[in-house]
Amino acid sequence: MYPLLLAARYLRSRLIPLIAVGAVALCVALVVIVVSVMSGFLDMLRNSGKSLLGDVIVSAPLGGMPYYGQFIEELESMPEVEAATPLVDTLGLLRMPYPAGNRKEVVPVQVWAIDPPSFARVTNFRDDLYWQGRDDDTRESMMPDDPRLALGDSLLGQGANLRDADGQPGIVLGMHVSIANARQRDGSYRPRYDWFMPGMETVLTVVPIGESGRVGAQRDRRFEIVNELQTGVYEIDKNRVFVPLEVAQELLQLDAAPVVDTSADPGPDGNFPVIGTSPARVTKVLVRASEGISPDALRSLVEARLTAFTDRVNGDPTLRGRVPSNIGVLTWEQQLRDIIAPVEKEREMMRILFSIIYLVCAGLILSIFWAIVAEKTRDIGILRAVGASRLGILSTFLAYGLTIGVIGSAVGVALAALVVRRINDIHDAIGQDAPTWSWVAALGIAATASVMALRYAKRGVLLRTLLWSITAATTAIIGVALLLHEGTLIWDPAVYYFVDIPSAVDWPTALFTALGGILFSVVGAAIPAAKAADTDPVEALRYG
Repeated sequence: MYPLLLAARYLRSRLIPLIAVGAVALCVALVVIVVSVMSGFLDMLRNSGKSLLGDVIVSAPLGGMPYYGQFIEELESMPEVEAATPLVDTLGLLRMPYPAGNRKEVVPVQVWAIDPPSFARVTNFRDDLYWQGRDDDTRESMMPDDPRLALGDSLLGQGANLRDADGQPGIVLGMHVSIANARQRDGSYRPRYDWFMPGMETVLTVVPIGESGRVGAQRDRRFEIVNELQTGVYEIDKNRVFVPLEVAQELLQLDAAPVVDTSADPGPDGNFPVIGTSPARVTKVLVRASEGISPDALRSLVEARLTAFTDRVNGDPTLRGRVPSNIGVLTWEQQLRDIIAPVEKEREMMRILFSIIYLVCAGLILSIFWAIVAEKTRDIGILRAVGASRLGILSTFLAYGLTIGVIGSAVGVALAALVVRRINDIHDAIGQDAPTWSWVAALGIAATASVMALRYAKRGVLLRTLLWSITAATTAIIGVALLLHEGTLIWDPAVYYFVDIPSAVDWPTALFTALGGILFSVVGAAIPAAKAADTDPVEALRYG
């Protein structure tokens, strides 16, 4: 019992244990804050990517997958599948409507040809369309010059259906495909050079590739830009455009087409006889899971259904199309591994690098406890003289270290939670000029501390003179810094792609970090504790 009582008494009796508690708290808080913010960015990236891919992606080669309509019907008959949608994924060149004159800019793009109704059931396509009106609550937070304040629902409808005002096929661009959109500090956009993209015309060039892999002649199509899309993933918004599925199938020669017998004699009209129809094809099918079904579980089910579908189609001699054998089935996270994996690696590297701070924590505890053991030599000798065992002395200082670790880790986690949850408010405060009262108060404290330092200097009290001098110098520097501070926007949404800094605590990391702080506090206390346990009571009482 006495080890716990002594540990509690030592903790209350001196200032130096509080320094140890503060050191542990700061170490734990630093790790939790950094990793929580990075985890928040990773979660944002994941959520944004999933919103435009569904849960599972079935990917065929460029030649495409036939009878996809039947395959989608089979998928949607499964209780684990909420919805599925076909699309064609290819590369193209987009001739932009700027600058003025004949020398228009041409940009490479990734073309997604979609079926808007089913695509909206699988993804958040409609919600991601940028140029649309806002509800009253959202409008209150928007800047007065935001173009969306003057928009109705017409652009939203055109973008969601990929049709212009006349009902003709339209195109939706990723928000950063065009250089015409200037990102503002609140994360919104303004047209640059008076180039408001919706309503302008562009030309898309694609190259068809047959089932045999042969490249055909390039084909062009003029589209009106009906809206632009912001997913939150810059790599997507920089390169991707959306067009109607049937239009792309026609351009890429993936639509249904008659099959002719070239070995027969031409008919009276000079054409070979038609012997069948080649089915339309797509290169991807996106699948959304029902509530409670994980992407990994759905992937296994879709893969099994695809195998059965492929065997049935390829085994039917009456069908003209053949399902390729090299179709891949991936979860949305596997599909985006090239984007997500680097961010995950950076987060893990930060965890490893900041974990070095545990060594700092252990070193501080060791130094402080070594000094405490030296100071308490006489007390240790008395305890040994009245019958305390070596194990009891060891337990006393280990309990002391454990207590400091527990309190420091708890304070550190609480501090980190407070900072992370209020991180956007802190950032906004940094982005503004320092209030007058702050630098006046700091300079006032510096002046008071200077007077106290002079007072103790006249008395010849060196320690207090030094402490007050340090206080005066520190607060004076803070006051001048606040006086000269002009709003510094560290996280500028005009540069970075997310508007707000993530403000959710990574609780698993917080728990792991707290346990690490406790463990290394005990480890740091172990060596001084062992030294205390080895103290000879006679020597301690003689020289203590």
